[in-house]
Amino acid sequence: MVKQTIIQTIKQYETIIIHRHVRPDADALGSQCGLKKMIQLSFPEKKVYAVGEEDPALHFLARMDEVDDTLFSDALIIICDTANTGRISDERYKLADKIIKIDHHPNNDPYGDIMWVDTSASSTSEMIYELFLYGKNQPFKMDEQIARLIYGGIVGDTGRFLFPSTSNKTFQYAAQLIEYPFDRPKLYNGLYSIGQNIARLRGYILENFTMSPSGVSTVKLTKDILNKYEVEPIDTGKLVGALGDIEHIKAWIFFIEEDDIIRVRIRSKGPIINTLAAKYNGGGHPLAAGASVKTWAEAEQFVLDLENICANVS
Repeated sequence: MVKQTIIQTIKQYETIIIHRHVRPDADALGSQCGLKKMIQLSFPEKKVYAVGEEDPALHFLARMDEVDDTLFSDALIIICDTANTGRISDERYKLADKIIKIDHHPNNDPYGDIMWVDTSASSTSEMIYELFLYGKNQPFKMDEQIARLIYGGIVGDTGRFLFPSTSNKTFQYAAQLIEYPFDRPKLYNGLYSIGQNIARLRGYILENFTMSPSGVSTVKLTKDILNKYEVEPIDTGKLVGALGDIEHIKAWIFFIEEDDIIRVRIRSKGPIINTLAAKYNGGGHPLAAGASVKTWAEAEQFVLDLENICANVS
């Protein structure tokens, strides 16, 4: 069984370095750092690190480690919540002795020496808790810091348990995790509170969104708009759900203009969108995905492709 293989492999290595995807979200950090702390607590003699670029908005959740290049060659690398190699944060994973992939996205890019991919899981954080349950006598341990990270990852990737990926198992795991005495209100505040600049940009979005006859809404956040509201591109993740409660919208796109690329964030209430994202250098879940385009002309083609998808869904 793959979980047993993962546990046995963890036991074999003195140095373990854990990666996740670029532009981290709560699940990426929750699974990565929850696993890191679980291994540290269970095997105090091991050297365990979490690496990748940081998002200041998520510093409340976890911080990354500085790791020298020389540590990678003899290390076990575990990559969490990352569907394809192009999205792995910190390319030094390529220097590793062995690689484990733990993920809940479709396995379109199989990589690593050991793969545990479960698309039925609500989040990779849910899978990390399942790994703990499987190995808690081998001898995985849990404390409130680890529970906080895993719970935060589950909450983030389920949209506070509202997304269809939320299962009976998800609620059962969440109920077990909140038995640990971490500060849930403080965690929620960190995940969902926004600054005044973000709130004002959200108001702009709600005032200016349009919807096509096929049910597609498009939001373009150009550099000029972001500068006007003093919002950094990395902070726009908290805005993508702004259109989710509007009736008759089937899917919506946020185009975020950066220095050398236009970032694409897509959400859906039914039409499958991750196959479209894969066509444009991205991927993700069936109802929540991301991609990138190089020009506004390519962005317009992206919209047309999504229009075609939604037009065929009642």
